[in-house]
Amino acid sequence: MQVYPSEAIRNIGIVGHSGVGKTTLVEGLLFTSGAVARPGRVEDGNTVSDFLPEEIARQVTISSALVPVEWSGKKLNILDSPGYSDFLGEIEGTMRVVDGTLFVLCAASGVQVQTEVIWEKVDGLGLPRIVFINKMERENADFFRTLEQLKRHFPQSRFIACQLPIGQAENFAGFYDLLVDEVFPVDGSKGGVVPDELEVARETFREQLIEAAVEADDELLNKYLEGEAISPSEIVNGLTAGFRAGKVVPVFIGSAVLGTGVRRLLDILADFLPSPGLASASTDQGCAAYVFKTAVDPYVGKISLLKVLRGSLKPESSLYNLNKGNQERISGLFTMRGKQQVPLSQGVPGDLIALTKLSQTSTGDTLFHLPQGESLAPLEFAQPIFSMALSPKTKNDDDKLGSALARLVEEDPSLRVERNVETKQVLLKGMGELHLEINIEKLKRKFGVQVDTCAPKVPYRETIRKEIKIEGKHKKQTGGHGQYGHVWLNLAPSKHSDLDFSEEIFGGSVPRQYIPAVEKGLREAMLEGVLAGYPVMGIKAVLTDGSYHNVDSSEMAFKLAAALAFRKGAQQAQPVLLEPVMHVEIVVPETMMGDIISDLNGRRGKVLGMEPGGNKQVIKALVPEAEMLNYAIALRSITQGRGRFIMVFDHYDEVPGKLAEAIITKAKLEKSS
Repeated sequence: MQVYPSEAIRNIGIVGHSGVGKTTLVEGLLFTSGAVARPGRVEDGNTVSDFLPEEIARQVTISSALVPVEWSGKKLNILDSPGYSDFLGEIEGTMRVVDGTLFVLCAASGVQVQTEVIWEKVDGLGLPRIVFINKMERENADFFRTLEQLKRHFPQSRFIACQLPIGQAENFAGFYDLLVDEVFPVDGSKGGVVPDELEVARETFREQLIEAAVEADDELLNKYLEGEAISPSEIVNGLTAGFRAGKVVPVFIGSAVLGTGVRRLLDILADFLPSPGLASASTDQGCAAYVFKTAVDPYVGKISLLKVLRGSLKPESSLYNLNKGNQERISGLFTMRGKQQVPLSQGVPGDLIALTKLSQTSTGDTLFHLPQGESLAPLEFAQPIFSMALSPKTKNDDDKLGSALARLVEEDPSLRVERNVETKQVLLKGMGELHLEINIEKLKRKFGVQVDTCAPKVPYRETIRKEIKIEGKHKKQTGGHGQYGHVWLNLAPSKHSDLDFSEEIFGGSVPRQYIPAVEKGLREAMLEGVLAGYPVMGIKAVLTDGSYHNVDSSEMAFKLAAALAFRKGAQQAQPVLLEPVMHVEIVVPETMMGDIISDLNGRRGKVLGMEPGGNKQVIKALVPEAEMLNYAIALRSITQGRGRFIMVFDHYDEVPGKLAEAIITKAKLEKSS
């Protein structure tokens, strides 16, 4: 591919709700620009940007894909992004390197959930936005209704219609472009007469367009106020300035399936979008680049996607990884078009490129021409909200599982892997059920590792509610030296989570050298409680008395005596089962608060309070962990995907009687099987 100067590069993120036709639109952009001979279809599994087997099987985008096209002397680096909520982590990386976003909406469905979620993220980054209302040919398509929905959902943004539909739904026949004062029929040709029914709308929207254009330029504004005519080129220049400043959001229409509006959209992307903001540095300066995505291919190896921040990146050179502190050798240099590698002779500032075989480089790392420099802040991904426990099917799978999971996390940093020593489970954590299911499929396809899955075990605890004095004696005669240890303990509930141990020995009834062994015996015994075998916490133990034998006593004997006393005493001291309780913060639209609180009550939750958070409400509550295992799925269902939550451990609390009985019975059955 030709090397373009920085000022001719456009980096665009295509975003929107799942199913609005983003991938089909990308196919249209590729075909119209001449990058492919014919457009692929999602249904046929032959699109450029959705090439993973998991994407083809489900007909849904799960991973951002780089798709560069050349148009009007410019290189458009298009990043096709997922629209499903489980894969928002992919959008996090995309938004870090683009200079503008194209929001795709369905003319029939209008503003959907993920449009709102992603819009909020883009708002925080201050990126300019263009809206493309797609599927104008679809049944119930309505451009004007969708435009009103945009204005209602995002009142802080100023939407300017730049095109008007000629017919809608099954009567869609093309559109009238206010910017160039031309009609574009549905077949992609030019020319035609504006229908009479559009004349009133034409004048209204053209006036709005001119007002938005002149407000971005003082000279134009003065000219307009003095009653002078504003030329089409001045309107475009003013609107472009307003768009780049984030003051206006231009709205365009079309049909990706029919190819209507795609050519005009290419013109808009090439002309409206700014060149990369970091591309002003000279190519003569030392090189710096930022890694925004990593892909792991079982045959090619690791592919790192980077944005060149400054300088010129060339093959057969070296860069230092400022985050890892190592040097990386640059061999081949190319860009990606889906899964196809397209060779490049160099990477200029602002361009998005790909490198292979960067051994220790991962997503979020900064590469620099010197071993010292300032790295970009790493990407911060949302806390995982859904977990699955994994168990390898065979010994061979067990041997490969650790390294395979590490490579999955390298490719998708929104995943987390945790090895819970207490429950003896390997946990894979992510953003939802589909997110984890797809990565488990990748484990098998990419790395040949098969696993069984189940819900994570809850790390229950046990404690006592009654104070008791108990004796423990270990006495054993074996022909030679025997074993003798004898202790009296006071056991009581404690507010401390750990063992609170002390001694009140008088007269040497238990020699000093054996007292540490008593504490050690207690700690070991507390690893397995008397109810269901869960670890015991919150115990105060006081060693008050005992006896010893000059020959037969030993540390081991006193350790065993203490453990015996604890197990016997715990059974008599009203043992109870404890469960972890989580502090949960849930962010939801205000209209859904009643449903959320009702659901929390059904989960044995205790609502602590509510407070406003922008145009939403933040509900704070304490909820048992056992009731939160599937909450990500439930919250998405209740709020249609508009809610989100985070949770952290808060404390342990007693499990209610009936539930405790069921948990204890189940634990005993598992232990005996």
